Amino acid sequence: MDSDLPPDAEPSTATGPTGTASTTGPAGSAAGGPPTEAVRPEWSDLDRMTTLDLVRLMNAEDRTVAEAVAGQLEPIAAAADAIAARMGRGGRLVYAGAGTAGRLGVLDASECAPTFSTAPGQVVGLIAGGPAALVGAVEGAEDRPELALADLDALALTAADSVVGVSASGRTPYTVAALRRARATGALTVGLACNRGSALVAAAELGIEVETGPEVLAGSTRLKAGTAQKLVLNLLSTAVMVRLGRTYGNLMVDVRANNAKLRDRAHRIVALATGADEETVRSALAATRGAAKDAVLVVLAGVDAPTAGRLLAASGGRLREALESARAQG
Repeated sequence: MDSDLPPDAEPSTATGPTGTASTTGPAGSAAGGPPTEAVRPEWSDLDRMTTLDLVRLMNAEDRTVAEAVAGQLEPIAAAADAIAARMGRGGRLVYAGAGTAGRLGVLDASECAPTFSTAPGQVVGLIAGGPAALVGAVEGAEDRPELALADLDALALTAADSVVGVSASGRTPYTVAALRRARATGALTVGLACNRGSALVAAAELGIEVETGPEVLAGSTRLKAGTAQKLVLNLLSTAVMVRLGRTYGNLMVDVRANNAKLRDRAHRIVALATGADEETVRSALAATRGAAKDAVLVVLAGVDAPTAGRLLAASGGRLREALESARAQG
């Protein structure tokens, strides 16, 4: 810990996985609520701190988040394997949440297509209140479980799908209802909460409980809890896509190169994967219409673009398997 932090900026050793946080503060008791809603009395002079001390305090508390996530790596890995198994059989990955948690789920879902070339509708983000809730509060939406039922019914959820419910408190009615409905259909259900013993995790087949403790700004779970949720969703979706063969080593070969920056990235990826010269890389990408994975196969296997496409289709999009098949046939 930095020695120049003010005394009230030291991160607590009595929050999250290491202990029990105080539930009282200048505004009164928060007893009975989840730890993420607790008030820390030693931070009651937050508004009197210098700005530098304030951001030091927040940064010090943020450092505890990665450790809290680290304590849940085994359940995160188990969830990733279970989701990948279902997606490998044609299932979808659906995130459901409200407020910050819902927005983070929608964000992760929206990033899967350009990063991993997932098909439309393969990874879906649901937020209580619908698209309007992405840019503003939709009052009361999170308290209406019937909205979750309608949202899931619109997807025609099946037993092949996976639903990840995300809630800092673990008790958001919309999100709990989503997991209960999903589990009733036979879909895989995963509950991600920032408190232990939540209704959300109880409703799920698999649970991830990242205990982030009280927030610097009491109750504002867009802070540590939101950071934890973002970290877990990054881990979860990336691990799923690696298991599905959407990468080649640590190269993002399934990138969807639909703008200048991504076209440059696709070029670098093919060059790194193959060691080929610039002209060979350009030629391969032109032949495959910018598809980096196909272009890597064209170069490494010495096949034309249509053959590369067929080999990848036969291997379920797994580049290593397609390469082995091409070499076996050659």
